[in-house]
Amino acid sequence: MLDLVSEPVWIFDIDRKHVHWANKAALQVWSAPTLAELCGRDMGRDMSESVARRLAQYQSDFIAMAASFNEQWTLYPGGKPLSLTVKFSAHRLDDGRMAMLCEARPAAAHTPESLRSVEALLHTAAMISLYGTRGEALYRNPAARASVRTLDEPLAQRIVDPLEHQALLAALQAEGSATRTLAVHTQQGERWHEISARRCRDAVTGQDAMLVSEVDISAIKRTEAHANFLAMHDPLTGLPNRAQVMLRFAEGMQRIRDAGLQAALMFIDLDHFKDINDTLGHAAGDRLLVQVAERLRSAVRTSDLVARLGGDEFLILLVSTDILAEVDVVRTRLAQSVAEPVVLDSGVEVRITPSMGVSLFPQDGQDFETLLRSADLAMYDAKEAGRNGVAFFAPRMSQAVHQRMTLEAELRRALQRQEFELHYQPIVDVPSNRVVGTEALVRWRHPSRGLVMPDAFIPLCESTGLICELGAYVFEQAAHQQVRWREAGHDLLVSVNLSARQFAHPRLLQDMAAALQASGCSASRLQVEITESMLLGRDERVLGLLLEMRAMGMAIALDDFGTGYSNLAYLQRYPISTLKIDRSFIQSIDANRPLAELIVSMSRLMRLAVVAEGVETAEQLAWVAGRGIEHYQGYLFSKAVPVAAFDALLAAHAPA
Repeated sequence: MLDLVSEPVWIFDIDRKHVHWANKAALQVWSAPTLAELCGRDMGRDMSESVARRLAQYQSDFIAMAASFNEQWTLYPGGKPLSLTVKFSAHRLDDGRMAMLCEARPAAAHTPESLRSVEALLHTAAMISLYGTRGEALYRNPAARASVRTLDEPLAQRIVDPLEHQALLAALQAEGSATRTLAVHTQQGERWHEISARRCRDAVTGQDAMLVSEVDISAIKRTEAHANFLAMHDPLTGLPNRAQVMLRFAEGMQRIRDAGLQAALMFIDLDHFKDINDTLGHAAGDRLLVQVAERLRSAVRTSDLVARLGGDEFLILLVSTDILAEVDVVRTRLAQSVAEPVVLDSGVEVRITPSMGVSLFPQDGQDFETLLRSADLAMYDAKEAGRNGVAFFAPRMSQAVHQRMTLEAELRRALQRQEFELHYQPIVDVPSNRVVGTEALVRWRHPSRGLVMPDAFIPLCESTGLICELGAYVFEQAAHQQVRWREAGHDLLVSVNLSARQFAHPRLLQDMAAALQASGCSASRLQVEITESMLLGRDERVLGLLLEMRAMGMAIALDDFGTGYSNLAYLQRYPISTLKIDRSFIQSIDANRPLAELIVSMSRLMRLAVVAEGVETAEQLAWVAGRGIEHYQGYLFSKAVPVAAFDALLAAHAPA
């Protein structure tokens, strides 16, 4: 009977993308000579993705609710466009699969623009829906249909927040259009859509309606959320950053006042963390910071705020009815947990300790910046007291900071004016008591304070980075002095100390080479002294620098050996030529000297030169001589003296 119908009718197998059956009128529409030829066509070969999705939606809705659809479609039989109005309805095949019955009639005459708009509505990724005044769905294009959870889902169930839905309707009522970024329910879960809605009329009934277009901006919202997170968090540890602490402090202070609570800001700085970065590298330092951040979080309550300011500086904001007691509890936990050893990826075990400064609200400050500055001052007080402790802010600390800032400014001027001078401590041959070398030690000839010893300014130079400029100056002056002694007939080996901060400076080798060239000093007559902490781990950069120094001709001495990590493997891995035994072994009682004897024995096996430091008595020198140690330095022979006094020593002990 369908074959006798004059309008085109065909059954389409949605799963297999083939025509299952067609009447004669449909064969003409499809320009097919026979039914077999039409059924043999692979309709899926040239089918667009959007059409395939639309057909899958039809099939799903046929199964769910026996729905039917009337839409304008453009077919392309033989590659020529043909616009039809088609009614699609459900049709079960003999094997039980859901196909669709297609009943077509010629579409009314349309302009090219209207035909193209229909195609655009079908293929666009924008979700277009028409809703009635009660929010019921009147029409959805394929993209909108693919997004909703059910075919008849109303607008109220589409929008996650009922208040946002009401606000959208109110804006439409008042202004006729509205644009909102809203969370919506979709088949893929909650998503963020930019929704543009405007009041209109339903072209079928003429009644009021709402035309709603939606664009998925979830990726943009995720990027925005990530950017907001980064703006308020430290990217390495995930802890809140300074900006978030300031915001939360401002929000919480009035609440603290109203509740009669107390607050404390703890400023935490990790002791000697710079040595980890300088010796093991920044990657190892970062891993250590992540571990410390986890320990800080575990040491406080969930209501407390732990933040990272940057570098190795952390903050903890505590609130309590008894703030001093709470600070004491947290301090004890931190001292225990942070100081626990950390094993890094390289297998190196390191220990770190915290120095903590505390400021109290409201007595030490009414705003965040004042409290932070006060806690920072207290932390420096803890550092100066020996580190690994806690100090509470006191007004006297502000004066100490002022003095430190003044000292830093004076140091910068001193470098410009070349107020630093070198003193030299002799290195003496034990059997002959002749001066064979010297260690260059810097002093500051202050214009009003006189001679200032290094312990008064070197720590500040280290913390500010001035040590790199000062160290380059010391190396250059030592090279020039070695040449002057050589020309006077004293070919001495001159030792220059190198700090970890200098060792990390990118221009270290270039500055050394420039100083050697400018002075005419032979690199073989200069020796660089480093400490054990600079060799911690297996840093290839450290090894490379030492090898380059050796290639230049300079000797490498390991200073204060025995007081640090005392890893004998260093002596095989690194190009060390001299060990300087720390004064604590030379000056200790006999019971504490077995390790020094072991070091001497080991040095002989490894053919390393040995220098005993801090020899102050004849008994100590006798012990050094008895162990076969070649060289010594100490007050028994001479302290570090200016060049003129050193020249006098050379003359007094010249060979006969």
